[in-house]
Parts: sequence; C-alpha cells; structure tokens
Amino acid sequence: MKSFHPLTFWALFSSLTVGVIAADNVLLAFAAVGGAALIVKFFKQDGPWRMSFQWSLLAGLVLLSIRAITGILIGVPRIGEVLFTLPRISLPSWLPGIRIGGDVTWERLSSSLHEGVIIAAVIALFGAANSVTSPHKLLRILPSRIYQLGVTLTIATSVFPQLISSISRIRQAQYLRSGSKPGISRIAIPLLEESLARAVYLAEAMEARGFGQSKSQSRYRPINYAPRDLLWISIGLVSAIAMVAM
Repeated sequence: MKSFHPLTFWALFSSLTVGVIAADNVLLAFAAVGGAALIVKFFKQDGPWRMSFQWSLLAGLVLLSIRAITGILIGVPRIGEVLFTLPRISLPSWLPGIRIGGDVTWERLSSSLHEGVIIAAVIALFGAANSVTSPHKLLRILPSRIYQLGVTLTIATSVFPQLISSISRIRQAQYLRSGSKPGISRIAIPLLEESLARAVYLAEAMEARGFGQSKSQSRYRPINYAPRDLLWISIGLVSAIAMVAM
C-alpha cells in the first residue's frame, strides 16, 4: 500500500491536540487518545520510532502521577469536600495563597487530575504522530530555508527511539549469552560505544553526500498529496472543530 504524505498524520494529530486543549474535556481527551491508538495500530511505521506512542503513554502516566502528587501536597486551597488532611508546613509570608499539606479536597484533587490528563493526552498525540510518520520522509519535504533546522530537529526527535531500540537489542544479546538479565552497568558501555559509532556513521554519510555544500535542496522524488491524505486531514480538522463546539 502506498504510504501517506509525511505531513498527513502530523496535521491530523496537531488538529486533535488543538481540539483537546481548547475543549479542556477529559472524556474528549480519552476519545482522542483512543482514536490515535487505532491509527497507530493500523498505520505504524517500521523503524526505531515505531514505539514512540507506547513510550509517550508511559511518559504521560508518569506525568499524571507527578501532577496528582504535587496537587495533593502543594497547591492553592480550594473549598469543597475534604477527603483527608495532611500535616501542614508553614511557608513564608511572601508566599500567600500557597500551602504545603493541609486539607485535601475533592475539588483540589480532581483539578490536578484534570490538568494531568490533558497534558498526558497532548504528549500521547505527538507520540502517535511520531509512530506513524518517518522523520526521514518528513525531512525531505522541508523548505530549503529551514532545512538545516529540520535536520537538527529530526536527529533530536529520533535519538530517543533509537536509544530505546539499542537498549533492547543489547539487553537481549546479553541475556542470550549469560541467561540472566543484565544490569545497567553491563549495558552502559556497549550503549555508549554503539551511540558513538552511529554518530560517526551519520557524520560520514552527511559528508559523503555533500551536506551543507549547496544552498538549493534537491529532491529525487517529489512527494505529493493524495485524496486520502486530504481526507485524513479533513477528519482531523472536523474533529477539532467538533470538540471545541461541544
């Protein structure tokens, strides 16, 4: 099956992200993430970045937990139903309205969870866009004026998925050799060696292709929009408008 235009899913998930932030509704945020999960299931790309959505979900859960804990321990007092009371720590007079501990109300906890869910949904949507779009194809369509900036961003966004892939590969190889799960100390040196080797190979490849020698950008095969690309982008825009209108 012919692949989508590199900007198709980025436009789709960017529209959903705008809709989630503007609507500020937890149910709509869960619905958007659920739809993103279905898209990732059917259109996930092959490459180190294919697990970006799963890792973004994990990062979102960690952030949600941190936001809930900080909302319980530190925050602005809210009047409402008291769930439990924590020991209160006195703060200086130049920090009015903020307290550590004290009465934890349902309104205070629900507000923290609400904010955490919205932020986690935004992270998950960007992770989904990274899972279904090859950063190398995305780099090909950038204008020549911002091409080098795009190279920097592409390398930066692909480092973490490649790092996770390297860790998994090294752990599996060492497990097959020793029969036991390797610790961090046994992974660190091979991971550093592989990362340095990858950086050297990338630099050699860029130099061999004359990167940065010409101001004009060449394209071997132009990437054009197909009707189904416009359909998916339209679905994202309509979904975002519907979320804001609800």
